[in-house]
Amino acid sequence: MPTVDRSNPHATTARAADHSPNDIRTLRDLSPQQWKSGAAAWLGWMFDGLDMHLYTLVATPFVAHLLGNLKTDDPLVDQYKSYIQAAFLVGWALGGGFFGRIGDRLGRSRALVLTIMTYAMFTGLSFFAQTWWQLMLFRFLAALGIGGEWAVGASLLSETWPHRWRPWLAAVLQTGVNIGVIIASLAGSLMAGLPDNYVFLVGVAPALLVLWIRRAVPEPEQWHAARLQSGGVVPRVSDLFRGAVKRTTVLTILVCSFSLTAHWAFMFWFSQDVFNHGRDLGWPDKESKALQASALMWVMLMSVIGNFVAAAIARKCGYRNSIALMCLAYCLSMCFTYWLPRDQNSLYWCLGLMGVSQGVFALFTMYMPPLFPVLLRTTGAGFCYNIGRLAAAGGTVCFTLFIRVGDYRQALFYTGLLFLPAAGVALLLPEPPPERAPVAPLE
Repeated sequence: MPTVDRSNPHATTARAADHSPNDIRTLRDLSPQQWKSGAAAWLGWMFDGLDMHLYTLVATPFVAHLLGNLKTDDPLVDQYKSYIQAAFLVGWALGGGFFGRIGDRLGRSRALVLTIMTYAMFTGLSFFAQTWWQLMLFRFLAALGIGGEWAVGASLLSETWPHRWRPWLAAVLQTGVNIGVIIASLAGSLMAGLPDNYVFLVGVAPALLVLWIRRAVPEPEQWHAARLQSGGVVPRVSDLFRGAVKRTTVLTILVCSFSLTAHWAFMFWFSQDVFNHGRDLGWPDKESKALQASALMWVMLMSVIGNFVAAAIARKCGYRNSIALMCLAYCLSMCFTYWLPRDQNSLYWCLGLMGVSQGVFALFTMYMPPLFPVLLRTTGAGFCYNIGRLAAAGGTVCFTLFIRVGDYRQALFYTGLLFLPAAGVALLLPEPPPERAPVAPLE
């Protein structure tokens, strides 16, 4: 059996097969297998967006109910709903590493099926939660699948579609998440009159996708070639911190930690802030929840635009410069929005600016997987991207300890500043490999 030099993880890297995605010039040149891989990754991400944001729509009233029908402005409600969100982010981080490892060992398609089944099943089980800790457990387990799906889907697409299309592929793939969040928002609006736990039943829908993926989506040729060359021996996780790839691993972790902490603080607390706007106007909880859902939908629509703005900048300026610019834009828009209290109309326009800035996370999709060797690709992308969610989980809890009940503006202002170090570190990152280079850029 062939041996692998474990001190050099790039020894397992294989070149693309003869029919390289780089030879493809137009959509007509794509094979049925490539279309299926693209559809599977996009649908997986769409359902990611759906399942990850169902909780934010009902967090305040549902957690208040689980705590014994407390008032929604009770300090304990903010405390426990932040614990639940933190557990979700921890699960997301662990799932990225766990399922990333499975994706490198068993294949991208098989791992994709497992991730989707995981988050669909446990999102649906959240419907049956009778206590806050049961809801926290279900959200943690659902997040394992959501975090894993990111790494697996991104690697699947980066290995099957043309490398020169990466910026636009990133924009299209991230659009799947945005549309999933929009669907969640629509579900929240349509189900506003039902008990809060009913919204989690919508999250079961992705389970239907796995039957098609398992039957129709093949494993990428790059993965098969790398497995053959390595003799079935997969590099260890510790190889991420050895040799030339170590610098990329550390820098990527830092950028993701800073940016995701600020982003998830915004995505969780801005929704609660909008809910409070409705209550301040004297609206009942049903109308405040509808306002909350419409605000989330607006942010996601603008985020779709941001995905393509970020892709256009990446085509002109490269990935690291575009990541730095989009992080800076996110910082400025958050600080401008939450520097002073705003009325509802002004707040909506500012939310749109932050939605556009979220295009930075579309870039990570196609940027990160090619930085790592084939048999360490989903492990590397999943580990580096999702470990940032551990920092985000801690930030979610810490913000709760330092804000006044119901007043999230100050916390949102200060967390926006975390995008500044993210932008600075991004300028130190490498660019992904050129079209005709070996798959691992650091060989």
